[in-house]
Amino acid sequence: MNSGEAPTNFSPGDVYYSQNAEDVVLVQRCLAGDQAAFEPLVRRYQRVLFNVALRILGDYAAADDATQNAFISGYSKLASFDPSRRFFSWIYRILVNECLNDRRSRRPFEPLGAETTTVGSPAEDLETLERRRAVQAAIRDLPPDYREVVVLRHFGGLSYDEIADAVGVPAKTVKSRLHTARERLLASLEVILK
Repeated sequence: MNSGEAPTNFSPGDVYYSQNAEDVVLVQRCLAGDQAAFEPLVRRYQRVLFNVALRILGDYAAADDATQNAFISGYSKLASFDPSRRFFSWIYRILVNECLNDRRSRRPFEPLGAETTTVGSPAEDLETLERRRAVQAAIRDLPPDYREVVVLRHFGGLSYDEIADAVGVPAKTVKSRLHTARERLLASLEVILK
């Protein structure tokens, strides 16, 4: 966690974004004909990219497809990767484009599958499911610029600087968008939080 950042209830995830030098070496090996060198990149970023896709699309199967398509597209476009940039930022942008294409091609609000487990009474389970759906809908209803930073921060575990690099804006803009997004989410969810 960077100094000055408040702790959150979200785990930072298992992806380490400071490995760009290793990523560049792997990309160079791929470009030299070593197809197996792409596998560590997929393993390193698949989980966080899937989580981002899931939050954008709201559907497990569509998120899985978008993540796979992003890696396939990324592999076929490796020659266009700029080694002075982070590999994650580059593949992230490809993923977002895949997700946007998917959203344009289908109805915009498909619900997530039932992923709740029975912990309490049926009434408590229903309330938990309704809250989860309300939060997911509120996130989906955010404008794309705001939704993007919320997903990367809270579901991808990225720092402000990593988000700034991934979306191509200054860190101050990321903080501003997060602040506005959180205010909008709070206003949208105020009724169910009472």
